[in-house]
Formats: sequence, structure tokens, C-alpha cells
Amino acid sequence: MNKTPLGIGNALRSIAFCLHFYVWSVVMGLTIPLFIWLGGREGAIWICTRWSNMHRWGVVHILGIKIVIEGEVPSGPVFVALKHESMFEAIDLPTLLPFPAVFAKVELLRLPMWGKAAGLYGLVPVERDQGAKALRAMVSAARNLSQENRPLAIFPEGTRVRHGTQPAPQAGFAGLYKMIGLPVVPVAVNSGPLLHGFWKRRGTVTYRFGEVIPAGLPREEIEARVKVAINALND
Repeated sequence: MNKTPLGIGNALRSIAFCLHFYVWSVVMGLTIPLFIWLGGREGAIWICTRWSNMHRWGVVHILGIKIVIEGEVPSGPVFVALKHESMFEAIDLPTLLPFPAVFAKVELLRLPMWGKAAGLYGLVPVERDQGAKALRAMVSAARNLSQENRPLAIFPEGTRVRHGTQPAPQAGFAGLYKMIGLPVVPVAVNSGPLLHGFWKRRGTVTYRFGEVIPAGLPREEIEARVKVAINALND
């Protein structure tokens, strides 16, 4: 997908979307203590899901971006391994998937208001370079959440990458795959050319859900198959 010129229309839509998203994020964030007080974990789940829905609404109705889903959206205990080109797909996960548990950097759980809600929703904290103890805690949390019949969403490349680049999956992905023992559904997404950075562009973002990859494969094979599948929309 080639990046089109920005243009005045895209610039105005980008500003409007920024105002929409950040104003509502602050307003909703201020209500989090009330929702947790009234509903506990269910209140946190509700507000996190509505936040993601609000973000998707803005992407579609303010930015004018069409979202296309190809393949079958999985449910239940399975790894969902996604390409990561912009913040769009990270925020969109509770809208895209049925109540996913999400692997995310531990710093997100330290954010005022939203960190508490994210922890109750089911973020699995990823602490890079923190050794075996942190890894055991991450595996334990992921197993507990998968026992709630939830998909485990993970970005195997570890961070956002530019559209068209194909880094190898991080070593931790294969380790989690081996220790938790779930099949993997790879997901390609081409959000980068339209949604990476402040200035957004109109167009179509596609999620392509690949075929299920079984549990128990050797490290080299799972990494190779996931890498090919999540890069299927690199054009």
C-alpha cells in the first residue's frame, strides 16, 4: 500500500480525531474510579471496552477509514499473534476480539486511572529484561486468563514496525507458545500507511486472520509460519 499525500481534508480529519480521542479518553479516565466502585472488575471491563469502541468509531466516522476483516475471528483460549504497525490495532483489540487478554508493556499498568482499569480488564504485563521471575509471573497470568475462555492477544515482533518491514518474532513469543501450549491464529494488518503517526489518511485497513497453527511445533517452525502469515499484507 503506497502512502498517499496528506492533503487538507486528511489534516483536518486528523486534528478532529485527535480531539475526539484524547478528550474522551480523559473524560472516561476520570470516571474509572466510579465504575470500579460500582461494578468492580465488571465496571473496569465495561469502561475499557467502551474506550476501544469509541476509538474505532472515530477511526471510521471521523477519519473515514474502512475496516475490512478477512477470515474467521477466533474465540476461546488461543494465541492471536498480530502484526503491529500503529497504535490502532493495540487500542482496537477489545473491539476486534471477544474479550481478549492482551500482552502489553508493564508501563501501561502504571498509568493514572487507566492502569488500574487495564489490570482488571486483563492485561498481561510484559517486563523486558527482568529475568525468569517476571517470565514465570507472565506465564501464570496468561494461563489464568486463558482458563476464562479468552483469547491471548500478542504482538510477536514486540513493538510497532514500519509497513513493509519484516523483523523476526521476539524470542519470548516462542517461549510463551511452548510453555502455555495453545494454538496460534496469526493476523496480518496494514494500518501503518494510514494510521502511523499523528497525521492520518483515508483508505482501508484490513485484518487478515490466517489459518490456525497447532500447538507443540518446534521453535523454528512456529516463528517461520507466524512471520509469513502476519506479513501477508506487506505490499
